[in-house]
Amino acid sequence: MSKTGHSNIAFVSDEGKGIDTKTHYTIELTEKSRPVSSGVAQSEKEPYDPYKNRQVEHPTTNNDTLIHLLKGSLGTGILAMPNAFLNSGYAVGFVGTIIIGIICTYCIHMLLRSHYELCKRKKVPSLTYPAIVEAALLEGPSWGRAVAPYIVDITNAFLLIYQLGACCIYVVFVASNIKDIVDYFYDDEIDVRLFMVIILLPLILINWVRNLKYLAPFSSVANVITIISFGIICYYLFEKPISVEGKEAVGSLRNFPLFFGTVLFALEAIGVIMPLENEMKTPKSFGGNFGVLNRSMILIIFLYVGMGFFGYLKYGVDIKGSITLNLPQNELLAQLVKGMLAIGIYITHGLACYVAIDITWNDYVVKKVGNSPHKLLWEYVVRTLLVLVTFLLAVAIPNLELFISLFGALCLSALGLAYPALIEYCTFYKETTGFSKAIMLLKNLVILIIGLAGLTIGTYTSLKEIIHTFFVDGNNHHY
Repeated sequence: MSKTGHSNIAFVSDEGKGIDTKTHYTIELTEKSRPVSSGVAQSEKEPYDPYKNRQVEHPTTNNDTLIHLLKGSLGTGILAMPNAFLNSGYAVGFVGTIIIGIICTYCIHMLLRSHYELCKRKKVPSLTYPAIVEAALLEGPSWGRAVAPYIVDITNAFLLIYQLGACCIYVVFVASNIKDIVDYFYDDEIDVRLFMVIILLPLILINWVRNLKYLAPFSSVANVITIISFGIICYYLFEKPISVEGKEAVGSLRNFPLFFGTVLFALEAIGVIMPLENEMKTPKSFGGNFGVLNRSMILIIFLYVGMGFFGYLKYGVDIKGSITLNLPQNELLAQLVKGMLAIGIYITHGLACYVAIDITWNDYVVKKVGNSPHKLLWEYVVRTLLVLVTFLLAVAIPNLELFISLFGALCLSALGLAYPALIEYCTFYKETTGFSKAIMLLKNLVILIIGLAGLTIGTYTSLKEIIHTFFVDGNNHHY
C-alpha cells in the first residue's frame, strides 16, 4: 500500500494477484487533490456519498470482482490446507474452517461499514487500510486518539511483515517443488537450500520490474497454469476411494494454533478487500447478504474445506506442507503439476514483493534519498535487499507449514480480526448509546480477544515448533 496520494500500485492477497488502484492514504486532502464528483451531482444539502464521488479509470463489474477474489484463493494457502487438517483432525478442521471463514467474512463487513462511514465524515471517496485505522482511532475514545499518530507505522509494519512472510513461503514452495522434480530424474538427495540459491537471481530480476503492467501477461498465464494444476491434483485425490480409517477426527489441542494460523493465512484476504471495493463500478453490491463478498467467500470456504478434508483423508499423517509434495514421485504428470505451480508462484513472488517494496520505498526510504542523482540506483538496492531478506529467511527455515502458520497467526490475526473490531468500535463510539453500545462493545471485545489470542498463542506455538525443529533437533527433513 502506498502512502502517496496518487500512485498506482498493486494490492496483493495471499496468492499475490495484483489489483491496480489509486490510493488515498492521507485523511486530509487539499482542495487541489480532492477528487471531484464522478458525474452524479450532489447538492450541498445532501449527505456526502463516497460512492458517487469516486473516480475510477477502469471500474470493475461485480463478476470481475468475484473472479479477482476467487483467483486470490488458489495458491499456497489452499495447498497447505490438508496439513492444517492434520493439526486439527478432520472433524475439527471441517467445522473450524467454516467458523473461521464466517468470522473473517463478518470482520470484512465491519471494515466495509466503517470505511463507508469514515469516508462520509471526511468527505473523501476512499481510504487505504492504514488510513482507515488512523481515522477510526481519531473518532474514538481518548486512548485511541493518543495512539492514532503511531498506528500508520504499526499497520505498515504488519503489512510489511506479512508480505515479506508470503514471499518467504513462495521461495520455499518454488525451491521444494523444483527439488522434487530433480529428485524424480536423479537418485542423489540434494538439499532444498541449493535450489533456493539457484532461483535467487531470477527472483531478484523479476523484482527489478518497476511497472506491474509488464507482469500482467505473466500473471494471466500463471492463473491458467494454477487452474489446470488444481484439476490434476483433484484427479489424484479421487482416483482411489478415500477412507477415514487411521485418520484422527480430533487433533491435539497443542497443535490447534498451527491449524488456526494456517487457515487464517489461507482464507484472509484483508489486503485486497479495500482496493477491490474501491475499484468497483457498483461498490454497494460488494457487501450485503447476497453481495459479491458473501458469494465469493462461500465458494472460497467450500474450496478450502474440500481441499483440507479430502487431502488429509487421502494422505493422513504423511501429508506435507504443500499437497503437491505428496503427489506420486514416480509419475511424470505429478512432476508436471509441481513445475507449473513453481512457475506460477515464482511470478506471484514478484507481485507480492511489490507491496513490500512500495511500503519500504515510498513511505520511508524515498524521504531519505530525496532528489539524489542516484535515486534510481537506491530503488534497485532496496528491491534487491528485500528479496535477499526473504531468501535468507527461507534458507534459515525451509519449512512451508511452519512459515504459513507463523505469518498467519502473527499478521492476519491482527489485520483480519483485531483491527476490524477496533475500527468498528472507534468509528461508531460516539453514535451508539445504551444497550446497543454494550452489545457492540461485547461483540468487538470477543473478536479482539480471538484475534489477540491467535496472535500470541499462534505465534508462540509456531516459533516454538521452528526452534524445536531447526535449532534443537536439527530435523529439517520435511521435503
